[in-house]
Amino acid sequence: MDRLALILVIIGALNWGLIGLFQFDLVATLFGGQASLLSRIVYTLVGVAGAYSISLLFRERTVTKE
Repeated sequence: MDRLALILVIIGALNWGLIGLFQFDLVATLFGGQASLLSRIVYTLVGVAGAYSISLLFRERTVTKE
């Protein structure tokens, strides 16, 4: 679950970077505009992944030795 959330957060961050630098929304371009159902699903999943990632800040880290 952590990796999936991380992947979605990275997708969202890259999309926001494109919007900020070039005014280009890749998600909207790929899925038919900001108001399309598929775009809204992607935006929602990225938002949920971001909220889930907040829990990573408060988890106890364990050190593993190889």
